Amino acid sequence: MAPDWVDRGLFPFESRFVELNGARVHYVDEGSGPTLLMLHGNPTWSFLYRHMIAALRDRFRCLALDYPGFGLSSAAPGYGFTAAEHSETVARFVSELDLTDWTPVVQDWGGPIGLGAAAREPERVAALGLLNTWAWPLQGYRDAERFSKLMGGPVGQFAIYRLNGFVNLVIPTAIKRGRLSRSVMDHYRRPFPTVASREPVAVFPRELLAAQPFLHSVEKGLERFRDRPALLCFSDGDPVFGERERERFAQTLPQHHSVTIRNAGHYLQEDAPREIAEAIAGWHPSVAAPAG
Repeated sequence: MAPDWVDRGLFPFESRFVELNGARVHYVDEGSGPTLLMLHGNPTWSFLYRHMIAALRDRFRCLALDYPGFGLSSAAPGYGFTAAEHSETVARFVSELDLTDWTPVVQDWGGPIGLGAAAREPERVAALGLLNTWAWPLQGYRDAERFSKLMGGPVGQFAIYRLNGFVNLVIPTAIKRGRLSRSVMDHYRRPFPTVASREPVAVFPRELLAAQPFLHSVEKGLERFRDRPALLCFSDGDPVFGERERERFAQTLPQHHSVTIRNAGHYLQEDAPREIAEAIAGWHPSVAAPAG
């Protein structure tokens, strides 16, 4: 069962749980049709996809999970909250639910995490849905290096651990179309009520540079999807992942279709969920009307 603080008016989906390698992983499973597995980044959870799920579940099976330590999922003892461990969790989830012809819909850290999992069994994957993300090492990316050193350093770690700063400061500034309501922000704060509970959020900024071996493997695995349809849906207001990343994906994934979401920030699922849902429904090879 979900905790009492989850407002079913905001998140009107049945909460399901599965045990994966000692972790109790929360997920939602709504609708029927081609399978979309929606994967979040930092410091969000499946709640981020609530509007997209509502818009797509009449045409797709919409799955969204929370990594251990995020959202409503709990981690096993000794879990380090690294990108590689989260990717392993997603791979186990795909195996446990025996997903076939599934499409990862990924944003932020969900990109390398989900693509790393997908590359383990590429024959199971129908297509790729990529939203404001990346899939390679970030050494040499000055903005990413600065962010990693700031938020992974003493000042940033203090802000994350003591002030829940990634939620309270980063999420609001990464939204372009108005402000999130207090109740919505509470749903991003509630998974991290204590200093200790914020460790998963604190690990990710360091991982931007520390996860180089994992990110190298993700980049290599991306080649396995050259023949798959790929949606490159990027917003125009993300200072981190934008046209440079879209172009790099386009070079690797020749079967791509590009969509630009105007006046939307890093968390484009909050700014423009219906536009993204329409882009997915209009592009996905299993449901889109043939051209001509």
